[in-house]
Amino acid sequence: MEKKVPPFRPMDELWNERMKDPEFVAALREMEPEFQATREVLRLRLAQGLTQKELAERIGTKQASISRLERASYKPNLGFLQRVAEALNARIEIRLVPKEPSH
Repeated sequence: MEKKVPPFRPMDELWNERMKDPEFVAALREMEPEFQATREVLRLRLAQGLTQKELAERIGTKQASISRLERASYKPNLGFLQRVAEALNARIEIRLVPKEPSH
């Protein structure tokens, strides 16, 4: 028996479909702070021409830790982020802002 393969759907079509789901959108908003941090680490590391291994060596950790951070596959603690920021000649800013009203 031949296995049926679902039809190919473009990524933007799938994304637009998911964005109609209020639970998905709420989960995405909840994860935004982590995404912001990981995007900035990646941006700064690349701007300085560093590999993940070189950044890891600067803070005394393993390359895998930097990889997990940049993939947002775990929530780093503030101390780890401070060490990363220091190694990238950056500082951390934390702001509290009002939540957007839910519809």
